[in-house]
Amino acid sequence: MVFSKRKMKQFLAFGVMIVLVVCLYKSWGSPTNGVSHYGVAYEDGDDSVVGAGDNTAIADQANRRGPGPSHERLVLSVSNRHGLKEHNTIDGDGEVDHNDAVNAGGPSAIDDVDRVLKQSKHVPMRKGSLVSGMQKPRIQPLPDTFGLDDPEREARLDELHEAKRQILELERKIQELEGRIPRKYPDVTFLNYKNRKRILITGGAGFVGSHLVDYLMMQGHEVIVADNFFTGRKRNVEHWLGHENFELIHHDIVNPLFIEVDEIYHLASPASPPHYMYNPVKTIKTNTLGTINVLGLAKRVGAKVLIASTSEVYGDPDVHPQPETYWGHVNPIGPRACYDEGKRVSETLSYAYAKQEKVNVRVARIFNTYGPRMHMNDGRVVSNFIIQALQNQSITIYGSGRQTRSFQYVSDLVDGLVSLMASNYTQPVNLGNPVERTIQDFAEIIRDLVGCKSQIIELPAVEDDPQRRKPDISRAKKNINWEPRVPLQEGLLKTINYFRKELARSNHSQRNIFVPETTEFRSLL
Repeated sequence: MVFSKRKMKQFLAFGVMIVLVVCLYKSWGSPTNGVSHYGVAYEDGDDSVVGAGDNTAIADQANRRGPGPSHERLVLSVSNRHGLKEHNTIDGDGEVDHNDAVNAGGPSAIDDVDRVLKQSKHVPMRKGSLVSGMQKPRIQPLPDTFGLDDPEREARLDELHEAKRQILELERKIQELEGRIPRKYPDVTFLNYKNRKRILITGGAGFVGSHLVDYLMMQGHEVIVADNFFTGRKRNVEHWLGHENFELIHHDIVNPLFIEVDEIYHLASPASPPHYMYNPVKTIKTNTLGTINVLGLAKRVGAKVLIASTSEVYGDPDVHPQPETYWGHVNPIGPRACYDEGKRVSETLSYAYAKQEKVNVRVARIFNTYGPRMHMNDGRVVSNFIIQALQNQSITIYGSGRQTRSFQYVSDLVDGLVSLMASNYTQPVNLGNPVERTIQDFAEIIRDLVGCKSQIIELPAVEDDPQRRKPDISRAKKNINWEPRVPLQEGLLKTINYFRKELARSNHSQRNIFVPETTEFRSLL
C-alpha cells in the first residue's frame, strides 16, 4: 500500500512537471527574469507588454514579490533511469535550473512531492505567473530601450540603413530599366523624306491643338508643339512624348521662335471667355505680337501658315447666318474686345504679310467646338452643362436660354483645318456646324444623355453675349470639300464619357488619356 502511494505521488509529480514544461513552451521558450526574448513579459495584475531589457518592469515585479524566497519556486525531484535524482527548479518568473547527479543522501522523492503539493495547495498562482501565462499575450513593438552607445543597437541601425540604401538603389535601377523599354505609341503611317513634313503647332497642348497633333502624327509627319501651358496641358500630348517624330517646346509665342519648319498652325490663344478675360492685355499680345512672330518665321523659312481665327470676329451679328463676307458687329471696348479685336488684327496682319512679304497664308474662322480634353473650368456651354449634370447640380443658363449656337465635334474641326491647309484657297473660311440650336434645347439634350434630374435655372445675361450664331459654310463645301459629319449625340456621348472619367480621378496616377482614333478608323468613318 505504501508502495502504491509512493508510485502515485511520483506519477503526480511527473505530471505536474509535464504541465510546467508545456507552460514554458507556451511562454516562447527559455524566458529569463520574466521577460521573453521576443519582447513579451507577464506582469502581476497587468496584461501590458514590456521590451527585453526593461529593468523598470523587472524591478517592480521583484518589489511586489517582497523579500525572502519566492513562493512560486517549485522543486521537482524525479529519479532518472540510472537511479539518480535530477532536481528541476522552476521559479514563478519563468527561470529554470537543472542540477544533475545528486547523491542518494539528498531529499527523498516523497519529501519532494510533499513539498510540491503543499506549495501548490497553500500558495495560489498569481495572475501573470507561468501557468496563467498560458493566455495569449498582447504583442507590441519593442520600445527603444537601448542607449545610443549600445554596440548591438548601433549594429542594427547600420544594417537598417544599409538595407534602405540597397532598396533605393534597386528602385533606381528598375526605373532606369523601365526607361529603356520602348514605349507603345498609337500606330502611325510611315512617310519617306519626300512626303514627310516638319509642322509647327503653336498652342499644340491645348484642346484643339492636341487633337490636331494626333491627326498629323498618325499621318506620319514630324510635329513640333510650342506652348506656354497657360491653358494647354502636357498630359494632352503625353502619349506622344518620346516619339521620334514628336517634339514639345515650352515657349511663349509672344517671343520670337527660330526653327526650321514646312507648315505652321497658329492656334496659340486662350479661347474661352474666363481665360481670355483673365489677362486681356496678354490675350491681345498673343494675337498681335504672337501672330507677327509666326508670320515672320513663315517668311524667313518659306513655310505655309494657317491662322486660327474665330467666329467672334462677327461679334453680335446683324446678318444670319454669317458668311465670310460679313464684316461683323463688334464692341471695340467691351469685355470680349481683347479677344474679338485681337483676332481681327491677327487676320489683318496675315493678309498684310501675304501682300507685302508673299507669305502663303490660310485663315480659318472657327465656330463653337466641343469634345474630349476640354478644360473642366473653361466656362464654355458644353463643359459647364456636362459637369453640372454629372454632379447632379442645377444647370445654369445665362439669359433667357433663347440664344442660339451651332456646335461641331473637334474631329470635324481638325479635318477642316487640315483640308484648308492643303488647299490653294487663301480667303477666310468658316469652319462650324450649320445646325442651330437654342441654349435651352442644348441643356435639355445633355441632361437627358447624362440621365440626371438637374433643374435648369436662368441667371442674368452676360455683357455682349451674341444672341445668334450660325455659320454659312458654302465656301468650305465648295473650295475645300468640307462639312461636319459627327452627329451631335455621338459627339456628346464621347465628351460626357471623358468628363465622367475626369471627375472619377482621385490621384495623379489615375490617367485619363483620350486615345486618338487610328487613320484606318477615320478612313472608314
